[in-house]
Amino acid sequence: MAWLAAIVLVAEAVGVVFVNGVLAMVVDNQQMSLAGVDSAAMFAGTWVTGGVFGLYLVVCAGILARTAVRDRAPGRFGRIVLITCAVVHGVLGALTVGLVGWTAFAVMMAIMGLVVLALVAYESEPRRRAALRPTGR
Repeated sequence: MAWLAAIVLVAEAVGVVFVNGVLAMVVDNQQMSLAGVDSAAMFAGTWVTGGVFGLYLVVCAGILARTAVRDRAPGRFGRIVLITCAVVHGVLGALTVGLVGWTAFAVMMAIMGLVVLALVAYESEPRRRAALRPTGR
């Protein structure tokens, strides 16, 4: 299941970078401006935003892939990153309901569900060691 979540996040990262690239090209070709901001700055900002968010999703996918390979829960840093990923998907899902529609909302909630399931499905290392330790009876 962590593998599936990792694959979905990589696909989402590719989609995010692609959509931001299309938006950047539209802004550049139309010479659009928002509140007097130069269109070249908006073009660069759109590419940077897409790249940073795509990289964030790839990092999350890498943490999930490492979780799947090791068959253990991620460490503290990995858990924090995956929790922020789930929260981001929840917020984006709430925003997409009004802007894009219920199908996009369902997709975002499914991705959030995969990330949360990967977080809770793997047992943390201290609990695993305590369960394997003999009780002394």
